[in-house]
Amino acid sequence: MIEKAREAARQTPASRNRAADCYRTIAILFVVLGHWILVAPYAPEGQLALRNILAEQHWTQYLTWLFQVMPVFFFVGGFSNAASWSSARRSSEKSQAWATKRLSRLLIPVVPLIIVWALAAAIAFGLGVDPDLARDASRAALIPVWFLAVYIMVTLVVPITFALWERIGLWSVAGLAVLAIVIDVVGVGAGVQWLRWANYAPVWLAVHQLGYWWWRSDQNLRSIVALCVIGVVWLAILVGPAGYPLSMVSVPGEEFSNTRPPTTAMLALGAIQIALLLMLAKPVQTWLQGETPWALVILTARNIMTIYLWHLTVVTLVAGFSLLLGGFGLRIEPGTGAWWLFRPIWVAVLIGGLLPFIAIFGRLEAGSRSRKKANAGKLQTYSGTLLSCAGLTILALNGVSMDRAPGINWVPVLLTVVGVILATGEIPRGRKKQ
Repeated sequence: MIEKAREAARQTPASRNRAADCYRTIAILFVVLGHWILVAPYAPEGQLALRNILAEQHWTQYLTWLFQVMPVFFFVGGFSNAASWSSARRSSEKSQAWATKRLSRLLIPVVPLIIVWALAAAIAFGLGVDPDLARDASRAALIPVWFLAVYIMVTLVVPITFALWERIGLWSVAGLAVLAIVIDVVGVGAGVQWLRWANYAPVWLAVHQLGYWWWRSDQNLRSIVALCVIGVVWLAILVGPAGYPLSMVSVPGEEFSNTRPPTTAMLALGAIQIALLLMLAKPVQTWLQGETPWALVILTARNIMTIYLWHLTVVTLVAGFSLLLGGFGLRIEPGTGAWWLFRPIWVAVLIGGLLPFIAIFGRLEAGSRSRKKANAGKLQTYSGTLLSCAGLTILALNGVSMDRAPGINWVPVLLTVVGVILATGEIPRGRKKQ
């Protein structure tokens, strides 16, 4: 695998924006590491509870400003989608197939995750496992599909948002930001909580539009610094006088969350992160011209969806095996000095537990990238995508388990699987042998 990555590194054109690939990979790895560190399984007397260190120690909420890097993922996604769509639309055939091919890379790897957890729910029901425990376990493991569903919807409307960018440029970002602020003022300030859910669109679309800005390469240091200053001032006002939560992820007991649904604090954090990444883009690009660092990025990026989708499943399995072994590692009080000292060991065990999933399901991810003929048609692709995203959202909110036979919530499972089949045209079996 390493030698193949080195070969791919040697064949990569020097003109490729390697920083974008690096940023995307690091962003997902930060999400994984953040979840592994901040989620604290605890079983002092044999009863497993998922404690959240953010609620245990308030100072750790500052860490979410580092580990909440979903804005980076959407930003780099905007860059990548701009490059891909601007090339595809030159050909009628490629533009027709663009959505199917692009969405296949996101949708196909999620199918085995859903099926495995559906089977696990059925087995747990048959064995008489507490339905609440099974539901909580599946809900925790399926948290990654929440943001995946949002990103898929953002990708679906790329032809529209890119056309908007071409017409008004950065004004499209400003307009979306103003809309997000209005929703926050009414949703948070006036207490109209249901309206806050509408902010999924303007917040993440604004960050995605900034990716188009990077693709155009017309930013200068002054504009980048201005973006950073706006983000810093904005965020300081929100978490200060405005009373927004300090944490950039949901914390049990908080009145509301900056993440679900997103507030404009997430957009402010994204502005800071994006400005810093743009400042570092040239030196990072130069560093990645070296074969070894670029090969490492290629090797990791090839399995990044697999890593993202399965990393919390590994937490669930490791915690379960630990209980069977007497609760080793789960009896340390979260937040204590001993608990923090044990974190490197905990992360190392989780990395080891993730490797088999990469070996098994990484092939499917590679297959979703290498498929040549992928055109289910716009109507079929869009309808399938909407069905799958509806299913993924329900699963992220409620898990896959039910307390009646056969123990599976079939509706979101079928919505997801059928939606993926419709949207992608087929489910490939993995990388074809050369």
